Amino acid sequence: MLIAANWKMYKGPGETRAFLAEFAPPEVVDVVICPPFGSLGAAVASGRTIFAQNVHWASEGAFTGEVSTRILLELGVQGAIVGHSERRQYFGETDETVARRVAAALEHGLRVIACVGESLEERESGQMELVLRVQVEAIADAAGAHAGLVLAYEPVWAIGTGRTASPEQAQEAHAFIKSLLDVPVLYGGSVKPDNAAELLSQPDVDGALVGGASLDVESFTAICQAAVSAVP
Repeated sequence: MLIAANWKMYKGPGETRAFLAEFAPPEVVDVVICPPFGSLGAAVASGRTIFAQNVHWASEGAFTGEVSTRILLELGVQGAIVGHSERRQYFGETDETVARRVAAALEHGLRVIACVGESLEERESGQMELVLRVQVEAIADAAGAHAGLVLAYEPVWAIGTGRTASPEQAQEAHAFIKSLLDVPVLYGGSVKPDNAAELLSQPDVDGALVGGASLDVESFTAICQAAVSAVP
């Protein structure tokens, strides 16, 4: 059971140190913290498992604003989120670039949480499975069922909106994704302490990628505690 905190563009080094000094998750849950780039060093110093929020496919080069696997590994970072819906929506990520990032990160020894998911318009028009198939197959073609790869299903309509997929909707999507690529699948979409246990109890939900609720120590700890009962 993997619970990942995506802090997005919140928490500088000082806030990061304060959070991680107080944070005490249950040992039976695999917990990953994904702070913004400027806070990675402070986070790594805590001894926790730290992932970046993005990684480039090139080892080095003229790619202003990007970060390479080599730099992340030297910092002590163990993995990266790739292809988050906000990266796709605001920064032009495509299925092709996501796949390239995933393949390069895994090749160089980083773990990867690769994100897939449909918009509200796509879901309501009956295209959920088509969208997921295209996104997942791009990753599968690039990397296969790699031991370091985890997918995260994030229904775009449930990110930052307060809306959450029902446990049945999450289970349906996760089962479909696993039929395309046999790797663990996290749920990401307004996960909170009051809905985490029910979502995590679904048979094909292998953890959660938590956004806003991961910024508060008590809230995120409660979600990690909810995961304990779902650990096999």
